[in-house]
Amino acid sequence: MSPHLPEFRKDPVVDRWVIIAAERSKRPQPPRATNEVTLAEPCPFCTGNEWMTPPESLAFRDPLTRADSPGWQVRVVPNKYPAVLGTGDLCHRTNTLYQAKIALGAHEVIIENPAHCVDMGELTDSQFQTVLRAYRDRMAELQKDKRWHHILIFKNQGGAAGATLEHVHSQLIALPMVPREVDDEWQAVKAHYQRCQRCLYCDMIDEERILRNRVIVDNHEFIAFCPFAPRFPFETWILPRKHTPFFGFLSDTEVAQLARALRETLCRLNVALNHPSFNYVLHSAPLQKMQGEHYHWHLEIMPRTTEVAGFEWGSGFYINTVAPEDAARNLRATMP
Repeated sequence: MSPHLPEFRKDPVVDRWVIIAAERSKRPQPPRATNEVTLAEPCPFCTGNEWMTPPESLAFRDPLTRADSPGWQVRVVPNKYPAVLGTGDLCHRTNTLYQAKIALGAHEVIIENPAHCVDMGELTDSQFQTVLRAYRDRMAELQKDKRWHHILIFKNQGGAAGATLEHVHSQLIALPMVPREVDDEWQAVKAHYQRCQRCLYCDMIDEERILRNRVIVDNHEFIAFCPFAPRFPFETWILPRKHTPFFGFLSDTEVAQLARALRETLCRLNVALNHPSFNYVLHSAPLQKMQGEHYHWHLEIMPRTTEVAGFEWGSGFYINTVAPEDAARNLRATMP
């Protein structure tokens, strides 16, 4: 099909269609709103202000320093304004029409740097590794609590991505149920495995490594590529080349390789898109199904270069103005 004609593309994982419409990128654009976030004074995530957060759940720090004091590299604390509550029960409040229950869960913040930094791409390889170790270790610890069925790790960087504090950080939420989006993905990859006796994501990796036109980074352990049917311009996925269902199983060697792949990908996005706001989400197997042969953990990065508007909300389709092949070519050409 001509690269100039809009395409319907179906995501091979979930039953979702997107529209690749590159010509729409040429339409007149209104002035963009600023992505800057107003910085609270003082910043509660900066070293020296540990008293402004709840006590830390985990910290990688100088062994001669004490908890909740300076001397850390990465620090994990309960969210001061949690979306879910750590105590309570799951009893339902219901009548014939409406149902409700306590929003039970764990909500933590991973503070990624002691100095005030607003762009994760500016962190060193070593700091990236420490951030990813914090993800892994907190997932491994929280999965022991049988109340939780799923752990979601996500990052919002920049005002357009929903960040309310600009100091680099990400978040973790443990939930007592599996979210619908995760369950839809789980059912789709399970169906593929039952048909083919192969992991769908492993098949995608094999296909991308043959075609090469959507690949951005490919090292011994990880591959980063723009997916075939991306919802957003320059959407990028990072997957382990070895089949692994649960992120908490990563070794230190794999953490180091992932840190390099993630840092290079974010630096390329920064150069190509002039430091965009972005979200990323870590997709890992539900906690009761961590040994699933058909699931493959991965990280999805979504730069916020466009707005979701009426058509997307009304139809469930996404209109993407940059073909993934063009996005990957652009990213490969940048100097990270």
